Amino acid sequence: MNSIFTATFRTFAVMSKNVILVDADYVDKVVFELTVNFERMIGRRIPQADMARWIDCIALDGGLRQGEHETQVVLIHDKGIASLKNFIPGDYQKELNGMAFKDNLGEFVFEHHPVEEITTKTDFFIDALQTICQQTEVERIMVIPDAEHIYNNVRASLRHFNNDKQITVFTMQPMEGGPFRQEILGYSLMAALGVRSEELQPTS
Repeated sequence: MNSIFTATFRTFAVMSKNVILVDADYVDKVVFELTVNFERMIGRRIPQADMARWIDCIALDGGLRQGEHETQVVLIHDKGIASLKNFIPGDYQKELNGMAFKDNLGEFVFEHHPVEEITTKTDFFIDALQTICQQTEVERIMVIPDAEHIYNNVRASLRHFNNDKQITVFTMQPMEGGPFRQEILGYSLMAALGVRSEELQPTS
């Protein structure tokens, strides 16, 4: 899917109406674990996850529908990691940062933000989430945190922004509720990996 990505120019200071905030290290780890499990279960090789298809699924689960929308995709990752190993395209600087693709859901614009040594991944992610929530122009936010470790931080932070924003938090399993919608992350990742639900059904 590399060919559908084209160069664009945006910064974190200029926000779209729709924003997808991703802990990219966490999602990459989950995709690797799913790939290992799926290959064992269904007995075939699983390709790298299709980034564009995954983002489309996240947007749909977050309530976006067909139209000329613009969605900002913010990828947060540790400073020493140059690329997503289990997605295509995956190189932050060469293939994703400042790039975009457009389809029937509108245009998706990518940017990446490595976590500097002066802060922690948790603090950086929560600060980014709060910054996005504070922007009046932002109407829909889709949040993919490392829910295994910082879900409570995310939930506590979003209690302060239960207003006109449509917020969806993605986790691998249902979690304690908050002032937001919840969706299961695994479904979108299955679609991005090209795994069909019928392949996971036991054969008689």
